[in-house]
Amino acid sequence: MLIKLYNENPNSREIDKIVNILRDGGLIVYPTDTVYAMGCDALNVRAVEEICRMKGINPAKNNLSIICYDLSNISEYAKVDNTTFKLMKKNLPGPFTFILNTTSSLPKIYKNKKTVGIRVPDNNIIREIVRALGNPVLTTSIKDDDEVVEYTTDPELIYEKYQKTVDLVIDGGYGGVEGSTVVDCTADEPEIIRQGKGELLY
Repeated sequence: MLIKLYNENPNSREIDKIVNILRDGGLIVYPTDTVYAMGCDALNVRAVEEICRMKGINPAKNNLSIICYDLSNISEYAKVDNTTFKLMKKNLPGPFTFILNTTSSLPKIYKNKKTVGIRVPDNNIIREIVRALGNPVLTTSIKDDDEVVEYTTDPELIYEKYQKTVDLVIDGGYGGVEGSTVVDCTADEPEIIRQGKGELLY
């Protein structure tokens, strides 16, 4: 299924349809403020395992990242001190992934690595989906071996490639080619471990 949504004003009926797919353990491809990404309900372990299998991700070795609607319930999923919270507040919503230590409320699959990436993208489509779902959404960018090729920016080409492997592709317009800037906040000082889109404000 391909659904067209507009970032300025996502259609709430379509959002409800997408949320029902996620609640049933479905997989979706959706736009962010960086590249298009694949995701599922982050608390549905079977769906998370399915995406890890498809993407060849080992959850014990790779960071899993989740999208939250905002920072209000961030402490449910990650341990965050005041300094880190202020840093995140200054930069989110935006094209950043903050690596934090996990809390006990995330499923066991996240605890293998003991850390989780937190994203609050500057994109109303995925944030409205997360808000309506009431859970974070797992996020992993759709790209081949760190290369973002042309099909990954055009929703119709994305749909052609993924229509048999995911339940839904959201057409939110052309996507970007630059991934998020990844900031590791698990040590005393935040460290940029991958510079992508966006300049971090301290």
